Amino acid sequence: MHNEQATCDHLAELLGQITTHLETFQRFEHPDAVANMDSWKSALSGPVPEKGIGAAQVIAEMGEHVIPNGSQISKPGCTSYITTAATDMGAIATLAGIVSSPQRIGVTAFNHLEGVSLKWMAEMLGLPNDMQGIFSSGGSTANLIGLGAARQQAFMQIGIDAAADGVQRACRVYATEQSHHTVHRSVAVLGMGRNAMVHIPLDDKMRMSPKGLRKQLQEDKALGTLPIAIVANAGSTNTGAIDPLQEIGEIAREHKVWFHVDGAYGLPGTLDPQVHHLFKGLALADSITVDAHKWLGAPVGIGATFVRDYRALHDTFTQGEADYIATTIVDDEQVENSMDAMGFPYYDLGVELSAPTRGAIVWALIREIGVDGMRARICRHNEMARRVAEQAKQHPNLELALKPTLSICCFRYVHEKADDLNGLNKQIHRQLMKHGVNIPSTTMVGDKFVIRPCFLGARTDWHHADDLVKEVIEIGNNIINNHA
Repeated sequence: MHNEQATCDHLAELLGQITTHLETFQRFEHPDAVANMDSWKSALSGPVPEKGIGAAQVIAEMGEHVIPNGSQISKPGCTSYITTAATDMGAIATLAGIVSSPQRIGVTAFNHLEGVSLKWMAEMLGLPNDMQGIFSSGGSTANLIGLGAARQQAFMQIGIDAAADGVQRACRVYATEQSHHTVHRSVAVLGMGRNAMVHIPLDDKMRMSPKGLRKQLQEDKALGTLPIAIVANAGSTNTGAIDPLQEIGEIAREHKVWFHVDGAYGLPGTLDPQVHHLFKGLALADSITVDAHKWLGAPVGIGATFVRDYRALHDTFTQGEADYIATTIVDDEQVENSMDAMGFPYYDLGVELSAPTRGAIVWALIREIGVDGMRARICRHNEMARRVAEQAKQHPNLELALKPTLSICCFRYVHEKADDLNGLNKQIHRQLMKHGVNIPSTTMVGDKFVIRPCFLGARTDWHHADDLVKEVIEIGNNIINNHA
């Protein structure tokens, strides 16, 4: 034991103590964190302690004040945003990585599984055979990596190394107002400026208009601006819409512009035979992103970027030589110790040097249930959205705002006595949140404020979709009757 007395050799014992609290949490019988906020804030706040209390007491405090006051996201009825809790295997594999391989460096099984799991993901999702991937912290960074490669290639074509010399010419990135806001942030961080983003018009299904894209490219070419990338959605965050990838990809090829597909949420939807054809244009993409921490059941913190050629990433993100990470051997076949070499140099292909092992988590998730299991989950969730849509079409007090493509369904409560439908649906949503059983998010479809469940969690099942619809109707009717 070291002088600081941090516990380092009693993991199994401590896990046994905290598992009881975690299992209690997963019964979801506790009140929402806000109900006891004064109590846990008071218990957890205060000055930094000069003396420690030991691991057992820390776990006791976590069990009393922290774990019971965690997030609603873990609940099966939570369909807010596009996030979910990890499956048991996701949590276990994460712990295994934290303990056994805290960094993705070295000639280890964990480093090897980075490559294996990326290959498995590409195969499972039907990506082109020549695509290579890298993990990152999520869609935000994954998009940054893909667009960074796009920027580098566009400027290299006119003789400028943007990674070395910066952005030296006005440029454009083409997307729609339905693109995730992190795409805009990536454009800003990469030095092109938010104003370099050009929004292409949408069609009536909330998808990018190929005609509008072609027109904008022609206009910008006449102005002499440099096209960097076209960003298409393979499942938008707002509605789950899939842009016409084939047409957009063909336009990108015609104009020699990098084609980036943001599939952070929706890309696994390609496993659903009912919508598989909508992903046909993936074969034309130069970069594609997907988050394992969404549909695949990984803990938050695992996104992936796939590109045609690792050299595009290396030219953009290589950190150069550093004496403190130099090793004498670079060939895995020559190593005599796992730390003789760094393993595959992912640190030169993205923005992270220090990074947790992520591949082992994705490997474990796919190994546990296979492609068939992933397909069954995705088909179930997509069908749940279609089921809600059908109920919305059939019920006189519900209105379907947009036919679902994937697992998002946008609908609202309507009534002839309601003068302000947006205000009414905001009230309904607030009461759903207060009740805390069915927890959807909301969005705008045109000028309509709508209820927006996204069915994503492995724990979420058919009755959760039905229960949500019933509660929306019940709350809406009560509001109308109380104001009659």
